[in-house]
Amino acid sequence: MKRFTSVEDVIDALGQRGFEFVGKTNNNWFSLTGRLAPPGADKGYLCEVLLDPTFLEFPRIRLLELPDGLPPAVPHVGPGGELCYLSKGSVVLDIYDPVGQSLACLEQAATVFGQVIRGEMVDDLTEEFFAYWQGLYCFVDMQGEELGRQKCIVAEANGSPFWFITDDEDRTGEKLKSIGCEVTERTVLTYRVRTDAQPRPLTSHWPPETVADILAWQGTLDPRCRKKIYQRIKEGEREKVNGALILVESPLLTYGFAVRYEHQNTAQKSNRSDRRDSSYRLKVVPISVIRIDDRFLAQRNVPKSRTLAGKNLALVGCGTIGGYLCEMLVKAGAGTCGGKLTLVDFDFLFPQNIGRHRLGFPDLLSNKAEALAEEIKRLAPGTEIRALPVDVRTAHLGDLDLLIDATGEESLGHWLCGHYQASTPMLSVWIEGPGTAVRGLLNVGKTGACYRCLWHSNKRGELRSTIDPLPSIMAGHGCEGLYVPFPASVSVQAASLGTEMVLDWVNGVCGPALRTKVIDRNHQLATADCDPPPDPECPICKS
Repeated sequence: MKRFTSVEDVIDALGQRGFEFVGKTNNNWFSLTGRLAPPGADKGYLCEVLLDPTFLEFPRIRLLELPDGLPPAVPHVGPGGELCYLSKGSVVLDIYDPVGQSLACLEQAATVFGQVIRGEMVDDLTEEFFAYWQGLYCFVDMQGEELGRQKCIVAEANGSPFWFITDDEDRTGEKLKSIGCEVTERTVLTYRVRTDAQPRPLTSHWPPETVADILAWQGTLDPRCRKKIYQRIKEGEREKVNGALILVESPLLTYGFAVRYEHQNTAQKSNRSDRRDSSYRLKVVPISVIRIDDRFLAQRNVPKSRTLAGKNLALVGCGTIGGYLCEMLVKAGAGTCGGKLTLVDFDFLFPQNIGRHRLGFPDLLSNKAEALAEEIKRLAPGTEIRALPVDVRTAHLGDLDLLIDATGEESLGHWLCGHYQASTPMLSVWIEGPGTAVRGLLNVGKTGACYRCLWHSNKRGELRSTIDPLPSIMAGHGCEGLYVPFPASVSVQAASLGTEMVLDWVNGVCGPALRTKVIDRNHQLATADCDPPPDPECPICKS
């Protein structure tokens, strides 16, 4: 496909629809202007069409003219006239049919525009609220649900101020330090209110410019919330501050605005309404709220599932599996919201470990548990991670919600089962053979097999991972230098399996308790994922 010939073909095809080529934009997209005519409409409306020269993205359509009487806020039309007619990822453009695809996009845009004009998509305003509520950035790092007055940190980066709302200054301070922000002594009066109503812009008057506009808008959504907002604005006015932030917690999203106060000695009272309550004419500025709290970061990708936030977990073994597994657990919420992640490993990182370990050269000769804790805290400031650089058999782990064995050492796994499985749910994750398969076993009580049970079953040829015997391959030189070779990708697969099982556990799904993933394509799975019962020969389960 010749790129320039294809673009010229599309321009010619759009020219037959009345669109005229204008030139190129700064990013080398092709710009055309013409009229977008909704189906059945008497006239078209002037618009701009931008074409991606690679045809990997939808044509962008911006309305330069709107119908008379169209409300200030309508669905699928941005503040600058941008028309959203297809969701990104909803369809795949055929780059080998740029003419047909571009014309189809134009027709879809005309159809959506027609629906907008007829008022058929007003409910979509709720989903698109943030497209109509754009303003200064305010970052929120709050784990709790407390309402009322909040702490606001004013930080600076590259000479620009930023607002950070927090319920834990130490935790937020660690996050600010990690991104190079300097905390100042300034603060901003901040309040937090809650509503059960989803926000949607008013179609009659938008955006709100004064307190009166805000109150009128909120009154249509939730009169009780309107009252709370008004009370907080008056409270700030009584304290004679220059401004205040109001955060509104609604289902699924948070938004906010800033109020700019006028001092009474300079305020001009222009009418009877102002004389009754001068706060109504105070100016407001929309605030774009960006959540940076740990709960949100872990929950965003699994919105309908529980995360590991608030759980006390211990990860034994910070080697090739444990390093990757630790990072995945933290991304799933471990060590946040009052929970703690304890890392246990007495070993040190040597050069021979680096090829397949989460840590790298800067951590050479460091204790694995301590170095991993520091690395993960650097990536996720504020997480509660405790490193125990000791033999787990001498460690005091405290009360745990889940113990994870990622050592891959069979005898130590048996010891852990004997000492913990009666009181603590346990997950064992390991690699079999030279990266032939990865396996995980979850035990949440005496109703299922423990890690020791598998040893007895395997001796009888049962519950094996592969049909053929596992290959025995060693590399290195001499007894002290021998090791089992497999790439880091196998460790990542084992860590991924472990994370999957932990997330299932926290969501109440404990089966299949034994899961296997064959990595080596030369082998076939011998045991499907299942819930094996305790082995009658296991000394741990018999006791």
